[in-house]
Amino acid sequence: MGNEKKIITAPITANVWKVLVKEGSEVSQGDTIAILESMKMEIPVESPYSGKISKLYIQEGGSVVEGEPIAELE
Repeated sequence: MGNEKKIITAPITANVWKVLVKEGSEVSQGDTIAILESMKMEIPVESPYSGKISKLYIQEGGSVVEGEPIAELE
């Protein structure tokens, strides 16, 4: 009950342009947690869950591969 971890994954392979949350941040379903950049387009990443960010796997200026974990919520 209630204490399972949820993983948010990258929707595409892209560069990490902005990270809008930090570990410990409370987020609601639909909140934008990061903005990725691919082919000069900004792609917002929204949290599909509500909860607290327990782990961030990305940093600004880094890159992600489609399906790679971005953040973990509890």
